[in-house]
Amino acid sequence: MGIKTKKLKSVADLIANLKVDTAHKSGPCWFRGHSTEAWSLIPSYQRLKSPPPESVLRSRFKQNAHLLIPQATATDFDWMFIMQHYGVPTRLLDWTESPLAALYFTVCHQESKPGVLWALFPLVLNRLTTSKPEDVHHLPSFEDSILGNYSTLSVETNSQTGVLPMAVIATRNNPRIQAQLGVFTISHHTKQPIEEIGGGDHLVRYDVSADAKKRIREELKMLAVTKFQLFPELSSVGEIVREGLR
Repeated sequence: MGIKTKKLKSVADLIANLKVDTAHKSGPCWFRGHSTEAWSLIPSYQRLKSPPPESVLRSRFKQNAHLLIPQATATDFDWMFIMQHYGVPTRLLDWTESPLAALYFTVCHQESKPGVLWALFPLVLNRLTTSKPEDVHHLPSFEDSILGNYSTLSVETNSQTGVLPMAVIATRNNPRIQAQLGVFTISHHTKQPIEEIGGGDHLVRYDVSADAKKRIREELKMLAVTKFQLFPELSSVGEIVREGLR
């Protein structure tokens, strides 16, 4: 069948297309914005050519991070979330429940390159994965036992290949993930991009030309979809002030 592909030139185009593309799908729809069409739907850890074991990266991070983290962090997944948050490569891929947030990431970087907005039907993806949840009508969370197969320890002690990514919800335990309505897919050993799984019924691809990016950025700004809304942090406030001086 292949992945359905459409073009976006405005926020209105996105709304009109979503009405059609989600009309006959049950369950939620997630979104991810790529500022360049060259990127695949594969997590940062699996993009590394010769990565060290994930446990090594975690140990390096934990060595100096413990005193800087106010909340208790106990599980593999807790550390994985924090590492992802601060730019350490992990097997997580960030998605959002907000199409406007994903559109912002599509158009607000690499202005001279075409971007892609992906729409994912997570329940459809989970029916394709080899680690099928018992309840195919609801999304698992990182507290569910089935996710044990994706833990750092399990992946490093089990060389099994062919285990495909799974869509998972997580506790939104920091302001950024809450502001972005963050959700995740998590990969196993298999380095298969999500767009290459199955027949493509789990995804819709919206192409955004380089020429359309400026217009969409202006429309998002009118709708108050800005960096500060998605990154409610002091660094964003500073950037807004600097932009006002130009």
